[in-house]
Amino acid sequence: MPAPAYESVASPPACPQPLHDDPSPADCAAFFAPGLGASLAPPQTGGGEYLKTYPLTDDRTDPTADRAPTPPGPHPLWRLGLAALAGTVGALLAGGVGGPLGVLCLAPLAIALVMDQGRQIAAGAGLSIAAAAVAAVGQLLGVALPPPPPPVALGLGLLGLAVIVMTLGSGLILGRRQVLAQEVRRDEETARLTRLLAGQPHLLVALYPHGKVRALYGRAPEGVDPDVLIQQGLTAVAAQGEPVAEALRAAAAEGRAEVAFAPVTAQDRWIAVTLRRAEDDLLLAVLRDATTDHAREASLDQARIDAETLAAGKSRFLANMSHELRTPLNAIMGFSDIMRSRLFGPMPDKYGEYSGLIHEAGSHLLDLINDVLDMSKIEADRFELSREPFDAREAVSAALRLMRLQADGAGVQLRGILPAGALEIDADRRALKQIVLNLVSNALKFTPKGGAITVTAHGFEGVFELVVADTGVGISPEDLERLGRPYEQAGDNDRRAMGTGLGLSLVRSFAELHGGEMTLESTLGEGTTVTIRLPVLLPPVAAAAATPSPNVVELHPLR
Repeated sequence: MPAPAYESVASPPACPQPLHDDPSPADCAAFFAPGLGASLAPPQTGGGEYLKTYPLTDDRTDPTADRAPTPPGPHPLWRLGLAALAGTVGALLAGGVGGPLGVLCLAPLAIALVMDQGRQIAAGAGLSIAAAAVAAVGQLLGVALPPPPPPVALGLGLLGLAVIVMTLGSGLILGRRQVLAQEVRRDEETARLTRLLAGQPHLLVALYPHGKVRALYGRAPEGVDPDVLIQQGLTAVAAQGEPVAEALRAAAAEGRAEVAFAPVTAQDRWIAVTLRRAEDDLLLAVLRDATTDHAREASLDQARIDAETLAAGKSRFLANMSHELRTPLNAIMGFSDIMRSRLFGPMPDKYGEYSGLIHEAGSHLLDLINDVLDMSKIEADRFELSREPFDAREAVSAALRLMRLQADGAGVQLRGILPAGALEIDADRRALKQIVLNLVSNALKFTPKGGAITVTAHGFEGVFELVVADTGVGISPEDLERLGRPYEQAGDNDRRAMGTGLGLSLVRSFAELHGGEMTLESTLGEGTTVTIRLPVLLPPVAAAAATPSPNVVELHPLR
């Protein structure tokens, strides 16, 4: 039988209990891979067998694979019954149960012993007793023939005894042949299983919870010395043994664990270990070389770190460029505004038109730059909220007034629903105004002429809620999952060209900076609703029933 690649010589014996006094490679094979032709089984009464084998056959080579099934023979009880009848008749023909052929009444028991089956042995014993009883009764009733003369009786007695002895002897011979054939098949299956275990690419180890090895099979990964593993345990082959010891304790307590380590003799390698608890004091481990996987993961982690560093550097650069970008653009817009208003005298109409276009383009560019810079500050963790108590209706009304002309130009009805009383919140005024501007501007891009946009603001239980609903084209479920992330846009190319894809991302970021959230609901062809909830509502003041600020446009719910 081929030997395993490595076999532990540690004490106690390499294989788990219960085993033979001298554990064999077959026992270890059965212990390691019960699914590959053997299974763990408790010792059987009388035999003490640990290995339970199943045929590992191949239909292409098994000569019995295509053999026709053997037709069933007579039932064993019929055989025992015929033997009992023959024994009874023989005894009656030779003077009864005490005659020279009375021994034939034991024929059913002898045949049952040859068959070596529990039920048949019991049936054979019963039939033998019945045959002897019938022969005795027949002898008492005078049915049996008189005994033969002594010389003939001696011959018949020897003949009957020879029949029983030959029956038992042939049965023992056949039984021994069957046992030998089973042992040969078991040895062949064990040898094949041993070859499979020794040839598989990983190292299978049975060990105690403290790491001492009981047995091992297979090929040791590069960098793992089998002799050190057997003599000193699993923790000794790892450059850092504490993680391995912790994994052993976790596997013993929880039933499973995984750990990876660099071996002592080859620290450029990486060994992955999977641990499973088989018994209270027994762990099974699979050791495999994971150097390639570890290198791939390290490379992916490094790529992720590089990308995050690059993105953070970009965000920091843009955040630091705030003054340099805004200052010249503000100068362009200021001078174009002076030219457009003809502050220093008249100028040709064409130049006045050009100055108006310059001012409009500068305003659009400034809005885009502000979005990019705000998002860069947020990504770089350098955006700070300027929180103060104020009436939320003022910021919402100011944003609606700014968007009114744009909505009228697009032929879209813009309306606001604000409470009649003050809506005091503790938040960043500019951020709230920017939220309303971004949401309304976004709604205008997706709402066709004749549609409507409704902005609703109210408070409840310490939460300020802002809802912007439109009757536009809606957003597909695929786009809905992406929106809210920086530079993600929905709609066709014409609509995407109208912005940077930062509007909703800024709204979400402003809401999260206030400890709130943004939710999107949309149906294609029916419109979109964006809800902002901020936990910034201040408790009402009893004396706050004063006249509303002149900057607030009072809009009441529609009837």
